[in-house]
Amino acid sequence: MDLNKAINERHSTRKFTSKKPDWRTILECIDSARFAPMAGNNYTAKFILVDDREKIEKLTEACQQPFVGEAHYIVVVCSIKRGVINAYGEQAETFVRQQAGAAIQNFLLRLTEEGLATCWIGYFAEEQVRRILKIPSKAQVEALFPVGYEFEKKHAKTEKIDLDTIMYFDIYGNKRMKRITKQEV
Repeated sequence: MDLNKAINERHSTRKFTSKKPDWRTILECIDSARFAPMAGNNYTAKFILVDDREKIEKLTEACQQPFVGEAHYIVVVCSIKRGVINAYGEQAETFVRQQAGAAIQNFLLRLTEEGLATCWIGYFAEEQVRRILKIPSKAQVEALFPVGYEFEKKHAKTEKIDLDTIMYFDIYGNKRMKRITKQEV
């Protein structure tokens, strides 16, 4: 699958089949996250692949979203910002979040390419997730991703916003590209 197709086909899935994905394929998808940009070569994202049913049930409770428990796997993404704080001080928090988002997007696109599905879970009881997975206090839990095969491929295509509603030129709010005159060429 080419990148543009993966970008256009990626969507959130909340219903999974009973077919269990090969965990090695999920590892390959996680491996794609290593190639995301990182501030000062300080890689902050950590991935936990969970397949223990008891832990999945507890994580489902922490998310308060029952569909999470339908998946055979949950990938939990954390960030450890210590190295970035040492290098960038106050800006570290922003850089760590940007790095986590970039790593996660690589992971999501690779899942789509592999025919797997997920939903980005950003609402959860962080302390509960920490206890379940023994995540140290120095790590921030970024998101959880139930991973499986989509139950129905006939999902309603979500209406995407038009480019002109998010794009400006030169200054915020300017919807028009400046014309280049012959004198400027």
